[in-house]
Amino acid sequence: MQGVLSGFAVIAVVIGAGYLLGVRGHLGDQGREVLTRLAFHVASPALLFTTLAGADLSVIFSSRLLVTALSTAAVAGVFVAVGVARRWGVGRTTIGALCSSYVNSGNLGIPIAVYVLGDASLVAPVLLFQLVGVTPVALTILDLSTGGGATRPLWQRLLTPLRNPIALGSLAGVAVSGTGLHVPGPVMDPLTLIGNMSVPAVLLAFGISLRGSTLPLRGGERGPVLLAVALKAVAQPVLAWVLAAGVFGLRGASLLDVVVTSALPAAQNLFTYASSYRVGEALAREAILLSTVLSVPVLVVVAARLG
Repeated sequence: MQGVLSGFAVIAVVIGAGYLLGVRGHLGDQGREVLTRLAFHVASPALLFTTLAGADLSVIFSSRLLVTALSTAAVAGVFVAVGVARRWGVGRTTIGALCSSYVNSGNLGIPIAVYVLGDASLVAPVLLFQLVGVTPVALTILDLSTGGGATRPLWQRLLTPLRNPIALGSLAGVAVSGTGLHVPGPVMDPLTLIGNMSVPAVLLAFGISLRGSTLPLRGGERGPVLLAVALKAVAQPVLAWVLAAGVFGLRGASLLDVVVTSALPAAQNLFTYASSYRVGEALAREAILLSTVLSVPVLVVVAARLG
């Protein structure tokens, strides 16, 4: 319980600092954009590389990860189906599907894993799945749908993931881990230092974006936001609970681990993706904010019921 509240308190303070920076204009008119570009092109790739380079890739074969993959695919599929039926557009639907299923496994998942689950490594399966599986696919779709990718030759379109800095950082980290290569300290230490800027930059940029923005559900994204938040805050953890307990027979700590990670809110870096591709920014901002607020009582209930 304390871990849940502590994790959210840390995020709220940094977002609040970003909001104050935006109100006072200390970073100028381009402050949010600069922080977003810094996170997307420099800090986040470095963070993902250093995180995955030392990860144990054997966790991808665990039943916990299979539960996460199935629940993620299910809720994202529901949003995609509705988005196609309502003609929300490829880019907007992709952002909404991410907000419905992509959990905050990094800056919120890690402290909650430490304080609630007792082991930070328990969030690794979700982190790996999202970074290696979901992120490259989603960013490739965004790149092709918003950057004129359909007009490029087929060989260039197939290499789209290698043009994206976040996907490239993730894949490079997996390659290092999979081959067992040792990255020297003089190389890894600067990357670690740069990567440490990622989470603060994302949260500060998110806080700045709240200045002058309309209240959630007041703008034109009401329908997509409500659907994304309902899927993320309620449907995904419930589905993960059903799959873990009813299909895979998980009990005790294993069941708590799966449900807690599935109940985490939408990740703040989704707003970075939306801002970088200039699509679904309001949808991402409102869905992240509302799912973060709603996940507090959900995580408290899960921790009390299964802990």
